[in-house]
Formats: sequence, C-alpha cells, structure tokens
Amino acid sequence: MSVRISTSLGDIDIQLYTDRCPLTTKNFLKLCKIKYFNGCLFHNIQKGFTAHTGDPTGNGSDSIYKFLNSDQDCFLGDETQHSETGSVAMASAAENLNASYFYFTLRDDLDYLIGKNTVFGEIVEGLETLTRINEGYLDEKGKAYENIRIKHTYILDDPFDDPAELSRLILNMSLEGKPLAEVVYTYLYLFFFLVF
Repeated sequence: MSVRISTSLGDIDIQLYTDRCPLTTKNFLKLCKIKYFNGCLFHNIQKGFTAHTGDPTGNGSDSIYKFLNSDQDCFLGDETQHSETGSVAMASAAENLNASYFYFTLRDDLDYLIGKNTVFGEIVEGLETLTRINEGYLDEKGKAYENIRIKHTYILDDPFDDPAELSRLILNMSLEGKPLAEVVYTYLYLFFFLVF
C-alpha cells in the first residue's frame, strides 16, 4: 500500500506500481506530499466507466517535475497499460502528456483504454467508496450534483527520496479538503463580519 485518498464519500487505499511506472508514481507521491490534491473535485464521472480528478487548477499541466524544474518538464511519458475495476491511471489529452489528472476505472474489461493511458496503481481497499462515487447523481456532462472531492492524501509508503527542492513546495497547513479560494473567502468573510 502506498497512498490513502480520503474523499468526501470514504477512503480509498492505492497500491502504486513503483517498479513499472517510476516517473508516474514518483510524480503522484510527491504531489501528495505537497498536498496538491487536497480539495480536488471529482470533476467528471462517467457511470460504469471512469471517475476523473487530480488537478485543482483545471489546466491539466501541473506535475512535480514542472514545479521543481520548469514548464518544459510538466508532462510525463506513458509507462504501462490497463485494466480492471479500481485501476488508477493518468488522464492525458494525448500520448506522453501525463501530468496530474488521473482517474479510477469503474468496471472491468475496458478494452477501449488499452494502450491509451498509463495505469500506475490499483485500489486495494475502498472499492465501496468507488461504488458510491459511481452511484452519485450526475448532470448530462458527468458532473456530480453533490461535490465529491478529495479531502486529504496520506502517503503510507514512499520508496523515492525527496528532491532537495521539494521542501520549498510543501505547504505548511492543510486546507481541510477545501479549495484555496474557498478558504480565503471564508477568512475574508469572518474578518469583515467581525470588524464591521
């Protein structure tokens, strides 16, 4: 087991394929370490197919390599293939364009996805949480009516050393599963309410 993802509907424990996908799993683990995924919405759920999450900015091009090196290093190459219910894979716009968007598969035998995305892990505990995500009420575009989000990620096992530059990226406080804009708005509201 490597990472626990605590969502608004329950926990999901993921075993990462660190040997098969070292670049992708290191990227994922270090993004967890800097709390990048905390507050991320499951922004697209396709019932019986996939549930997408992983980028609070919505630009789809953030990776730990971009943060540590430069914008030119923001994407990762593809590493391995598919699939069964509970597979965890990178969601990319094209070949070798992996960054922070990822998805969970919601059923077995997704032959359509073979050869298209890097599968970098699998759910080892928490399939009932994945079922709850799949059973949520959605609009016609796959957006859940109830905000389903990642509250926190917890690294249970990380075989990769931290780059020296990583310490400057680590956030000092948890956002308790809320997007930064929501936290700032709450503090501003309280400030003005108490002052005026």
